[in-house]
Amino acid sequence: MFQTLIFVAFLVMYLVSIVGNGSISLIIWSNHSLHTPMYFFLASLAALEICYSSTIAPLTLASVLSAERALISLPGCGAQMFFFIFLGSADCILLAVMAYDRFVAICHPLRYTLMMSWRLCVQLALGSLALGFILAMQLTVLIFRLPFCRSQEISLFYCDVLPVMRLACADTWVHEATLLVVSLTVLTIPFLLIALSYVFIMAAILKIHSAEGRHKAFSTCSSHLTVVLLQYGCGSLIYLCPSSRYSPERGQVVSVVYTFVTPVLNPLIYSMRNRELTDALKRTMMRFLLS
Repeated sequence: MFQTLIFVAFLVMYLVSIVGNGSISLIIWSNHSLHTPMYFFLASLAALEICYSSTIAPLTLASVLSAERALISLPGCGAQMFFFIFLGSADCILLAVMAYDRFVAICHPLRYTLMMSWRLCVQLALGSLALGFILAMQLTVLIFRLPFCRSQEISLFYCDVLPVMRLACADTWVHEATLLVVSLTVLTIPFLLIALSYVFIMAAILKIHSAEGRHKAFSTCSSHLTVVLLQYGCGSLIYLCPSSRYSPERGQVVSVVYTFVTPVLNPLIYSMRNRELTDALKRTMMRFLLS
């Protein structure tokens, strides 16, 4: 009974995240008033969230129902790990790109259109995917060259890097060092860039004389900052801690948060904090009801 309740809760959260993020992408695509760099990056983030949670959720749901159904082959585990690292890394890098977009919009409003051209926006989005792909490919290939002590099937909540490395029969210090480098590249460096961007953003907002102008600037940034804290906070708890202090139980709890909870919260955070997106959602719903 308890397992069924957990399964239903996870399934509902997963479906809500798919519907919520999919709705954001479709609303932005169908409303020409939202065809701006900020909403382009938001739609890209929503699409990444759908793919990201979908790499983990099916195996997680199966493991909740039955441990036997959670068995996964080594090639299957490698594929899941690759897409998990690839999409998760691209997600974190894209959040840094979004912070740069807000920095340009608030600190250089007159030059915003010139600086954030559509060509640059597409290049930044594709660059996030490319860097995530390269890091994921290198780390996944390196880890799955290790000899594993157990059978060719693995029973895991999902194929995360540290739990898989613990199944190896060889010394993994090189792999742990590589994971640290990837974590610094994906988490620490982008977070420092985001923090630096917000230092300049806050300084520019404080110079705005009108209360309405300050409120609008704060509202566009607060939603992004909330998502940043959720995403980077969860990732840092797992990947920036020494591997000797890694706890599988804590890893599972945190993975539930950024697999099921965060993708559900992201659409809610952006829609509640963003009036333009909320208005576009209302218009879309009215068109749908009247058609």
